[in-house]
Amino acid sequence: MKIQKANAGVLTNFEVLDFLRSRGAKIDPMGCLGAVAVSECKVYEYILKTPACNQTRESIYEFVKRSEGFRLAEADKLNVINWRPSSTADAYAMIEECGKRFSRDERGEACDEDERVQEFLDMVKEVLPAPPKAEVETAEAEAEAGVEAMQE
Repeated sequence: MKIQKANAGVLTNFEVLDFLRSRGAKIDPMGCLGAVAVSECKVYEYILKTPACNQTRESIYEFVKRSEGFRLAEADKLNVINWRPSSTADAYAMIEECGKRFSRDERGEACDEDERVQEFLDMVKEVLPAPPKAEVETAEAEAEAGVEAMQE
């Protein structure tokens, strides 16, 4: 592989996944010998467990277009695309200074921060496809196990 243009920009997980698919990456590293490196197969396997596996270029473009009113930085957009927040806590963890940014609407008028965050999350849920079920179920099981361990 030859680098054409160093630091040309950031890539979403979807773009990396798309690239690896075009090179012939598979979950089974033995199935892609010669086509791609084993490390690329491992990256491919990992990204298949993220929300990127269900995304399309159209859904990403739609998100970028509809998120303009939320005054997000490029890094924030990248985080949201890659990890698709589903709760207020996720949004605050992913978006730098979320409270300050979301306390004003697209016209710059003051508004309820919590309502604005929920409006953003509703838009994300509408535009970006849900993450794979196995990943969601695993996260829920881990959370339940953590709660049970704390109770004991």
